[in-house]
Amino acid sequence: MADLSFEREVRTPSSEAYMIMELDRQVGRVDIHFTAEMVHVAISVDESLTQDTIQEIIDTVDEDIVDAVGINRENFVVHVFQGRETGVFSDENEFSEDGSDH
Repeated sequence: MADLSFEREVRTPSSEAYMIMELDRQVGRVDIHFTAEMVHVAISVDESLTQDTIQEIIDTVDEDIVDAVGINRENFVVHVFQGRETGVFSDENEFSEDGSDH
C-alpha cells in the first residue's frame, strides 16, 4: 500500500482539485466536478504508479473526499490518465520549447 496524501489546491462550489503526494514527491493530480446527480473525476498519475495504487487513489477519492462533501450522487465517473508531466503553464510563467523557464 502506497504512502499517499492529498493536498487540496482549489475548492469552488462545484469542484475541487488536489495534488497527490507520495512522501515529498507529487505523483498525480485529482480534479473533481460535482453536479446534482453525478460526480466526474479526472485523475492524472505518474507512469510509475501501479494499477493497485491507482485503485487505492480512486477508492480514497470516493470514500474520503467525495463522501465528505455529502453529495447524494447517482453516478461516480472516473477518467484515469497515466504518463509523465511535460510542463505546467500559466500566465505568470513563460516556458521554452524544452519546458524550462526563460
